[in-house]
Amino acid sequence: MIRRVCDRGGRITGRMRRAGVAAFGLAVAAVAAVAAGIDIEAGRRHWAFVAPVAASPPAVRDAAWPRSDIDRFLLASMEGAGVRPVADADRSTLIRRLSFDLTGLPPTPEEVRAFVADPSPAAVEALVDRLLASPRFGETWARHWLDVARYAESNGKEFNAPYPHAWRYRDWCIEAFRADKPFDTFVREQIAGDLLRPDPARQDGPREQAERIVATGFLAIGPKGLNAQNPRQFHLDLIDEQIDVVSQALLGLTVACARCHDHTFDPITQRDYYALAGIFLSSEPLYGTYPQQQNNHPSTLIELDRQAGLPAAVASLPTADLARLDAELRSLDEASAAAERQARDAVRDGGGRPDVALVQRARVARDRATGARSDRDLYRDDGSPRTLVMGVLDRPQPRDAHLLVRGDVDQAGAVVPRGLVEVLCAADEPRKIAAGSGRLDLAFWIASRDNPLTARVMANRVWLELMGQGIVATPDNFGAMGIPPTHPELLDHLAVGFMEDGWSVKRLVRRIVLSRAYQLASTPDAANHAVDPDNRLRWRMDRRRLDAEAIRDAMLAVSGTLDERPVSGSPVARIREDRQGMIRLLTETRTRPSRSRSIYLPIVRDQIPDALAVFDFPDASLVCGQRDTTNVPAQGLFLLNNPEVIDLAEAFARRLAAGPGTPRERLARGHEIALSRPPRPEELAAIAAFWDGFPGVVAAGGPDGRRRGMDPERLAVVAYCQALFATAEFRHLE
Repeated sequence: MIRRVCDRGGRITGRMRRAGVAAFGLAVAAVAAVAAGIDIEAGRRHWAFVAPVAASPPAVRDAAWPRSDIDRFLLASMEGAGVRPVADADRSTLIRRLSFDLTGLPPTPEEVRAFVADPSPAAVEALVDRLLASPRFGETWARHWLDVARYAESNGKEFNAPYPHAWRYRDWCIEAFRADKPFDTFVREQIAGDLLRPDPARQDGPREQAERIVATGFLAIGPKGLNAQNPRQFHLDLIDEQIDVVSQALLGLTVACARCHDHTFDPITQRDYYALAGIFLSSEPLYGTYPQQQNNHPSTLIELDRQAGLPAAVASLPTADLARLDAELRSLDEASAAAERQARDAVRDGGGRPDVALVQRARVARDRATGARSDRDLYRDDGSPRTLVMGVLDRPQPRDAHLLVRGDVDQAGAVVPRGLVEVLCAADEPRKIAAGSGRLDLAFWIASRDNPLTARVMANRVWLELMGQGIVATPDNFGAMGIPPTHPELLDHLAVGFMEDGWSVKRLVRRIVLSRAYQLASTPDAANHAVDPDNRLRWRMDRRRLDAEAIRDAMLAVSGTLDERPVSGSPVARIREDRQGMIRLLTETRTRPSRSRSIYLPIVRDQIPDALAVFDFPDASLVCGQRDTTNVPAQGLFLLNNPEVIDLAEAFARRLAAGPGTPRERLARGHEIALSRPPRPEELAAIAAFWDGFPGVVAAGGPDGRRRGMDPERLAVVAYCQALFATAEFRHLE
């Protein structure tokens, strides 16, 4: 008998294939173990299920090279393999790397010149501390987490209903990273923020408690099969999605693979799965979609205390406008009721056969009334906006889940008490939930120092974002099908240090970027490449393409049009919740582009903005710990033809025209603004040749018709600015 394999987190990229050979061997052994029955005690010996221990940094032959313990771990591996680290990055490369990694934006020419002029190590530390303190840090690192949390502002799937209040979770994440909220607290609040008691020592009030409820949006923002006909199937699928995101995002495990049978590779039983399912079965996700055609599972929202003082999604409505909205709602309700009566009468008069046209008319009328009701529900009777959020609350009575044979909703087996995953608990640790839903127990268990995975998984995520590849190359899967760590002692060193530093993400980031390994150049070396072609030993810095958001934000920044003000709310919060509302939203976002940072763009599942989609924005329905990076013709065509890119090139040209100097000097300054370095001699020669030859290009009938009639000198500057956007150097970090 062949078991069906379901490994949601085992996606292997080209870089991982060689390392994956060893992992495959381990997986084969794991399959054999499953066939014979899961041995929990043997499973606890898997490297990721053993508590991390801070090992002493190894001795190295070149004692002068390391600047930190991180460097000692890496250099010991390099020396053992016979490779040598390349030279350090030059100062302009380093400040650009740090600025993008920590804030998602390029440095200014003035910042680059000041940093290059001060070669002291203290200048690097001062720069890092300034970037960590920047409000932009929270926006950039929250976006990394939103990939993992599968954040979006609509449902996706067959019925793509909007989530008008999802933006509150986005803003909560931004503020959490900006304020360096301890990661263990960050985890607890997302799983059980509504159940956490106020902390008297911190004088928690209504606002703090409201923000904890907002955090539970983590469990509510996922995609749902709203058109499912079977309510029990719908709820079990929703729970499965919650188990999947919690286990992959926080534990690096694919626990949801045990829904239909014991996990094929990892020591996770089907009983473990349904022990967790009972926790989520006892919790109610409130996501706020209205009953409409194809939405068979509407939901309410959570209304927060007015005293919390959280921002509203909409402005207050004057009394007259509120009266008009009430009148519109009454009219549409009456029209809907009349259309439904007419459809029912047609069935009666037609001998039980429905009139398809009348049924459809009734559905349209009901959807219009629902849209008006969604607008009215945003306001209290005095016209003030209600503070509504997506989130999770406990149900009145907790319930244990039945183990479903083969995951079939119609084949309920024994009841499984609510509990935790056995292999991750000590043999003498209680696993069952004593009272309540168990979400609070789950939250404290995951965020505990005794949990062997949580700190490791997050430390690996931070390393991946800064270094280009994780110590564990499968960041969402630390199980048997995941790829083992390249430097296990270093990973444990980072995880233990992370916990000892109060679970501070900023301190972990600081420790990594101040290492010499992070500050290496990306220069290739033939001898090193022959030994380690994938750079798993970290003998150089990987050349990395910027994320989609950083590419767009960089174009806005260098053109001088970036609006750095935080955006409260979202365009999704201001649309009417009917089909026309979503169409109007998508039309508006395409015809009136935003100048705010990309994290504030509306993320509608299956309708991602072009500027993000073309540069590999992830599937917002899935946990994504590492984005794909492609190099395809569509990206070049986008930078050549997209109207927004052309507008930004023209704004960049206006910025240069307003500056001092000759035209050639302005182009050279544009090079410095866009690429964070002055042009080299050969590039200055190319600028001169371009400037001198451009009038002939215009006379010959180019470039495109959109710009015909523009002054040739201005046209040359615009073309040059757009060419800078299209360079590989603009889109990459060295």
